[in-house]
Amino acid sequence: MFLLRTFQFHCNPIVFKQLFYPIPSSPICSFPTHRYHLKLKTDHFITRVVSSRAQSSALEMVKAIRVHELGGPEVLKWEDVEIGQPKEGEVRVRNKAIGLNFIDVYFRKGVYKAATMPFTPGMEAAGVVTAVGPGVNDRKVGDVVAYAGNPMGSYTEEQILPADKVVPVPPSVDPTIAASVILKGMTAQFLVRRCYKVEPGHIVLVHAAAGGVGSLLCQWANSLGATVIGTVSTEEKAAKAKEDGCHHVIIYTKEDFVARVNEITSGNGVNVVYDSVGKDTFQGSLACLKTRGYMVSFGQSSGTPDPVPLSAIAAKSLFLTRPTLMQYTTMRDELLEAAKEVFANVESGALRVHVNHTYPLSEAAQAHSDLESRKTTGSVVLLP
Repeated sequence: MFLLRTFQFHCNPIVFKQLFYPIPSSPICSFPTHRYHLKLKTDHFITRVVSSRAQSSALEMVKAIRVHELGGPEVLKWEDVEIGQPKEGEVRVRNKAIGLNFIDVYFRKGVYKAATMPFTPGMEAAGVVTAVGPGVNDRKVGDVVAYAGNPMGSYTEEQILPADKVVPVPPSVDPTIAASVILKGMTAQFLVRRCYKVEPGHIVLVHAAAGGVGSLLCQWANSLGATVIGTVSTEEKAAKAKEDGCHHVIIYTKEDFVARVNEITSGNGVNVVYDSVGKDTFQGSLACLKTRGYMVSFGQSSGTPDPVPLSAIAAKSLFLTRPTLMQYTTMRDELLEAAKEVFANVESGALRVHVNHTYPLSEAAQAHSDLESRKTTGSVVLLP
């Protein structure tokens, strides 16, 4: 026997076959039995409808940059996306400023693979908490927070984040500064403090010294007592690198940086190279190192370096590492400590953050184009 999923009695159905459902057959079919099964099925149906409508009403539309296919800046599309309410252990954040980083370009091009397609790029932002999910006790609505790293998706007006991935922003630090420095600053922090611990008397070589991370690396290494050598592409960038603490600046478009480093160090080489350029500088960077020197390759803006045979680093017993920030902030206390040190240095003036370029979030494609063509210096920020 079949009944309708309606409030009508079974004895007077309207015949729509797809709305019928079976009830258990029995030798004797009674009205109470039918009413019982009808009530169970109806209650279940109503619960699902109410739940579905409640969930639908909780969804809102916000603007975001979406990538539907890999490619150049033109694949960055300004679209409407749905956002819900935070779940257990999550917070909802209205972004005030979004940092632009070369890792965003890597994901857009497919150098790094996004977990889903389409996806929203972006690994850095600062904003205000607008809602907190169950179980979140250390954050509240109105808090100014920042985040860097996973989950990807900061190119949006609002986003849902795990509460344990956001860090508090001190009242003295503007959200635009926070968004421009949290990822780059924590990258510089782990590079000079943990990956290779820079100490007084060390000589360090920083490629792309006028870039977002490069400028912070130069300042931080200088403050730790190191002699800083930086490479840049133009006279204008050379002046900025000098301001950021470079003792020696090499314009690599005019002179061989390997020969110049050899001259500066009297043939001894440097203790460590921080190389975010990759293919164009990798072999030269190895040549600049002293015996038992450290090659820290943390980016590849010019492309992925060619494979390196072990014999290439054996000649001088070199150390080679390819670190990422996320592996140095996996624990909550590591993340908080790194962010705290970055913001403390910003507050004290030890780190001067240069937000030299701002773009509306809707113009992210132009920002990417300018970054890739080396038209930018310092930090680039997108504003929702």
